[in-house]
Amino acid sequence: MTVTVATLGFPRIGPRRELKTALESYWAGKSSALALRAAAAALRADAWERQYALGADIVPSNDFSLYDHVLDTTAMVGAIPAVYGWSGAPLGLDTYFAMARGTQDDAAHAGCTHGHAHAGDGIPALEMTKWFDTNYHYLVPEFTAYQTFKLTSTKAVDEYLEAKALGIETRPVLLGPVSYLLLGKAKGGGFDPLSLLPRLLPVYAEMLAALSRAGAAWVQIDEPCLVLDLSDAARGAFATAYATLAAAAPLLRLMLTTYFGVLDDNLATALALPVHGLHIDLIRAPEQLAPVLAAARPDLVLSLGIIDGRNIWKADLNAILDRIEPIASRRQIILAPSCSLLHTPIDLERETDLDPEIKNWLAFAVQKITELAVLAKALNEGRDSVRSILDAATAAVASRRISPKINNAQVQARAAQTDPNLARRASPFPVRRQIQQQKLRLPAYPTTTIGSFPQTPEVRKARADHAKGLINDAAYGSFLRAETASAVRWQEQAGLDVLVHGEFERNDMVQYFGEQLSGFAFTKHAWVQSYGSRYVRPPIIYGDVTRPKPMTVEWWRYAQSLTTRPMKGMLTGPVTILNWSFVRDDQPRATTCRQIAFAIRDEVVDLEAAGAAIIQIDEAALREGLPLRRSEWEIYLNWAIECFRIAASGVADATQIHTHMCYSEFNDIIAAIGAMDADVISIETARSKMELLDAFAGYHYPAEIGPGVYDIHSPRVPAVEEMTTLLQEAANRLPADQLWVNPDCGLKTRKWPEVQAAIANMVAAAQAARL
Repeated sequence: MTVTVATLGFPRIGPRRELKTALESYWAGKSSALALRAAAAALRADAWERQYALGADIVPSNDFSLYDHVLDTTAMVGAIPAVYGWSGAPLGLDTYFAMARGTQDDAAHAGCTHGHAHAGDGIPALEMTKWFDTNYHYLVPEFTAYQTFKLTSTKAVDEYLEAKALGIETRPVLLGPVSYLLLGKAKGGGFDPLSLLPRLLPVYAEMLAALSRAGAAWVQIDEPCLVLDLSDAARGAFATAYATLAAAAPLLRLMLTTYFGVLDDNLATALALPVHGLHIDLIRAPEQLAPVLAAARPDLVLSLGIIDGRNIWKADLNAILDRIEPIASRRQIILAPSCSLLHTPIDLERETDLDPEIKNWLAFAVQKITELAVLAKALNEGRDSVRSILDAATAAVASRRISPKINNAQVQARAAQTDPNLARRASPFPVRRQIQQQKLRLPAYPTTTIGSFPQTPEVRKARADHAKGLINDAAYGSFLRAETASAVRWQEQAGLDVLVHGEFERNDMVQYFGEQLSGFAFTKHAWVQSYGSRYVRPPIIYGDVTRPKPMTVEWWRYAQSLTTRPMKGMLTGPVTILNWSFVRDDQPRATTCRQIAFAIRDEVVDLEAAGAAIIQIDEAALREGLPLRRSEWEIYLNWAIECFRIAASGVADATQIHTHMCYSEFNDIIAAIGAMDADVISIETARSKMELLDAFAGYHYPAEIGPGVYDIHSPRVPAVEEMTTLLQEAANRLPADQLWVNPDCGLKTRKWPEVQAAIANMVAAAQAARL
């Protein structure tokens, strides 16, 4: 039987971030919808042609999105919340982007230059949260008890036909109906979103029938929720759903796709579904191969996720062949990445400045497809047909294990310390709080921001010019000091109580620190999508981590010299640095995190010695590292919380430690958040209308908390009244003397006019709350 290669999804952003350019031009009113759609079509065509040229036999369509594939599914099924004023007509770009980004009343929005009509004025965006345990964000669907669905977008059919017109046969991708409902949110409460399944299934059936009529032979249906802990009702929903879908288009073959974990107790459910193929993740869950092989019916096509779709390390191809050769001789298999390649950079060959030794250890999306093609050729024609490539891959993997770049005995010894006092503050929080209040003397509802200020075109140009050698260190430093001084003056004028320096010298909250730590490598073009047009270049942790010298002290000292108000020291925490990096896979993640924790601890101690009274250690990604199965949570949370505490516990009681956490559901880890023992935590709550505070209230969270009152992921400027209402909602849940007032997150991606207007409103709301 011939072994084929499939990809489950390809990066959308373009090799030179063409999607970002097209989106932001459209949002700024500088280009038309026609131009945006043309740019998107060009990116899709390039991706399809490139995957085929690299050796993929099966390439996906409908994996591309202008913003988010879950939002695309919401558009497909017509689940548009009433607030967006949708009439039921074909969904336009303005309504689509209103759900993604919110809208703003142009008359009140000083920074708005968007020339297109809005779906409504002053409407917030849909809530955003992390896609399973990745750093990708999706827009959370909202359902009401009276929710109706109808086929509103034919994007999946349109893009299949678009590829077909280019002479390219694709396998359309849909997010499955059960996962879609499970990933959504019930508005108003009192019902389970799964109860909506009978109303939703006819829309999916209609879409599958349309794809079949268009000529599609296979459809990939992603059901990633099959790797989660599921109730019996959820398992029953899968059976109900796929009985309907299988009957909708009898000639269509369905590839049920799971990823990010093990099927485990959901295996029997998955194998009982009337589908023609099953994809399993053998990177995250290699142990599931044997039970799947033992229980799968003989005619079920197995898609084996044998190349890591989420990390960047070159695979040992000989070792993979040793495992799958016996299977290929017995049944029909497809070779694939473990998941969509959305989570990896596009092409390693663009990284011409990487250390050649480290580069030889890596593989990005393009290289991963090549790896799959080599494996398929070895299985179909014998290993000798690709012997040199196989042996080179094995040699590269072996060289990484013994490279002197990897190991640092002193770092390993320090991280192995077991003294429990390393993770313990000198006094409990009530004692620290009293000391800190006497020292800081802040008003009720103290105001601050999360850290970064807008990275304007001028800031980005200066950074780029400095990197290219067009301006020297002195000129660049002078520019950054001027930007910092301006930001400090503006914060004082705005009435903020605790200031930040603005982080103009920083390119990224993880990369900036990684560039100053040993054991990290950095790229120039290895962008991955976080959400919408927000892309990041994750650092690569390849070796033991240490801090050669202070990283932030001089910038903090300069900023504090400009004001008498408290200036926060701003750091990224060890768990977030870990979870937002491509992490070495030759030792436990906990070991790497502990090494980072000691490096950050040294920086915290140095900031305190320089005079910092408030130090923020962001753990924005703490929850996203949480294992998908609850049985594994305790192990992760134990080492993750200990690493934060190691980083934070080297200071005196009078030093106030803040942390920040991004969009997360906190209810199920609230005890772990409490165990972090931070003095102040800020969280993103604006989109949830303070609902996320319920977890802190129910837990009787003892420390102070800054619930975000300003959604920074949207260009909207919330009115004073809106923020005042949110503060009242917060005060209804927690004692007022626990509350701080701040935006949801850092303001790096926003423009100064909207930031200035929003912060002015935020300070006014705080002042009103003090009355």
